[in-house]
Amino acid sequence: MTQLSVVSCQLSVVSCQKTNVMDIHIKRIYEDASKTDGFRILIDRIWPRGISKEDAKLDEWMKEIAPSTALRKWFDHKEERFEEFSKKYIDELNNQPELVEKLLIKAKEKRLTLLYGAKDEKHNQAVILKSFLEKQ
Repeated sequence: MTQLSVVSCQLSVVSCQKTNVMDIHIKRIYEDASKTDGFRILIDRIWPRGISKEDAKLDEWMKEIAPSTALRKWFDHKEERFEEFSKKYIDELNNQPELVEKLLIKAKEKRLTLLYGAKDEKHNQAVILKSFLEKQ
């Protein structure tokens, strides 16, 4: 194999690896949109208070990927329930492979910013969904 062939093969491997890299961020919907957000997708089942659809600057609202209404109400943003909420939400995600796949494809194409409305930045569905997607 010539030196040029080896370099060509190495470049092919690098480009193949880059296409599988996901760039997923999470952000409160109340923060200003940025050009660096990439594909902005709201992952709340209910539209966030005080935000107009114009101000949200969304690419998509995927309410179906949000926790079920029953699970969301049970969790009630209580930190002590977060561990159990995470397990139950992951179970729901495992039952929605087509929606998960859609997000994975987007995350491989360009930066994916998961938007949520919760005040707690550490204990919300976006944190769980981001981790779930990165493990796929």
